[in-house]
Amino acid sequence: MEKTALESNAAAMVAPSKGILAADESSGTIKKRFDKIRLESTFESRRAYRELLFTAPGAEKHISGVILYDETIRQKASDGRPFPELLAARGILPGIKVDAGAKALAGFPGETITEGLDGLRERLAEYRGMGARFAKWRAVIDIGGGIPTGFAIEANAHALARYSALCQEASIVPIVEPEVLMDGDHTIERCEEVTDAALTAVFDALFLHRVHLEGIVLKPNMVIAGKKCAVQAAPQQVADATLRCLRRRVPAAVPGIAFLSGGQSEADATLHLSLMNRGGKLPWQLSFSYGRALQQSTLDAWRGEASNVTAAQKTFLRRARLNGLARSGAYEAAMEQAAA
Repeated sequence: MEKTALESNAAAMVAPSKGILAADESSGTIKKRFDKIRLESTFESRRAYRELLFTAPGAEKHISGVILYDETIRQKASDGRPFPELLAARGILPGIKVDAGAKALAGFPGETITEGLDGLRERLAEYRGMGARFAKWRAVIDIGGGIPTGFAIEANAHALARYSALCQEASIVPIVEPEVLMDGDHTIERCEEVTDAALTAVFDALFLHRVHLEGIVLKPNMVIAGKKCAVQAAPQQVADATLRCLRRRVPAAVPGIAFLSGGQSEADATLHLSLMNRGGKLPWQLSFSYGRALQQSTLDAWRGEASNVTAAQKTFLRRARLNGLARSGAYEAAMEQAAA
């Protein structure tokens, strides 16, 4: 793909008022979510749930792309159309998760390395043929006693860069996701320190691998205190710390940043994004790429019942609309009650 085409797709992924739906849960992860609503996770129940999301009327107003899982990209809607075709017809870019998950990093207790580079070139070619226009690879950086080490950060940055170069070779926009986990009892200051180190390593590696920055989308964590930290930062503190870190480390050539929610509540993830988009002129679009923060209330409304599909779609659209408002800083916390 010409660089201009990569740039065009990357820009479309972070178009104003829109964001990305992360519907790439592995079979194990979606089973855990289905367990909470007492629904058996089967091929058909997973397919029906994804169809509910992908066919929600008006979703294209606030959803620019959808990250699919290997099973999902091969599934079809009730009318026989493959999901990537259904999404593309609505002006929503289909994407695909391509990593094989975070595995223990040998010699470094408590740290992980994301696997999946072997055979990736061939898999990307297949996914491209199936309609995928972007991909996702998640690196996981945990904070704890003595971790992360510099080596773990560098190893994950190298893998992210290799993946990104292969994606662009295959005419696919890479979502670059270095996630600093919000598990643990670390302070917001410690999160900022680690996020800063991770972003520095990632962009150094992308440069060395000759990745075209105008043709990527960054998917970072927000700078936030660990869930077990005794002092939780106020929303404006999260917004300020995150913007400070991004301004220092993310080149202006990157077209957009699509935050992961990382275990935040739906309302918190939306509020933090809105506050950041009030932070003055920025060189990149600030968007969202949420999984649970777009889907949790939708799952609760659906509960696997066909009779609940319409109500569940309305719930999903409400969350998508609120996050769309956050893209311009127009979302207010009070809107949660008004929208309910």
